[in-house]
Amino acid sequence: MTRIIMCYLLVFISTGSLLAQNTDAKKILDEVSKKYDAYRTIQSEFTYHAKTANGETYADQGKLYLNKAANQYKIVLEDQDLISDGKSTWSVLKQDKEVQISPADAQAQSIGPNNIFTFYRDGYQLVSAGQESVSSVGTLHTITLTPEDQQSNYAKIRIRINPKNHIHDVMVSDKSGAVYTYTIQALYVNHTIPAATFRFQETSYPGFEIVDLR
Repeated sequence: MTRIIMCYLLVFISTGSLLAQNTDAKKILDEVSKKYDAYRTIQSEFTYHAKTANGETYADQGKLYLNKAANQYKIVLEDQDLISDGKSTWSVLKQDKEVQISPADAQAQSIGPNNIFTFYRDGYQLVSAGQESVSSVGTLHTITLTPEDQQSNYAKIRIRINPKNHIHDVMVSDKSGAVYTYTIQALYVNHTIPAATFRFQETSYPGFEIVDLR
């Protein structure tokens, strides 16, 4: 009987601790959402690092321009540009000299720079993983997310939040064993971004083949 009571007690303590962690994680992310919801436009500089299941690595850096009200964005990378006017998305493959056009919502399924500030709001179980200290940034709140959809390609996601309630980085682990990390190096908010930023200009990519997949 004593052993049974102890087992129930341990389950109760563990469950209570997990609920507290979930509450803490949701509270932190609610504060983050509140902050980003107040911004009309966002510009950021970020780095990207990928490690495949085979141990191969890839690194890149880029810039993001986001007009939230119209769901428009532009992402500039070394080998690729992504431009969305809210209805269509132009994927510019620089090495292949090819532009692929797809519906805007087709780009919203995977986690990337275009939805890095919002993807966590739905469909994930949240657990607070405590705090980490980074000398150049300060104390980061660490939150792990597990997809509720068992069919998701993602196994686990880690978000670290800086003292200003901004996202510092997002690390995505998929079920193949690959790990992708986006780190926000600089953030500028509510700056005026020219409307032309979110329009594809064919003259900017002379000689590129255009493939319309819409």
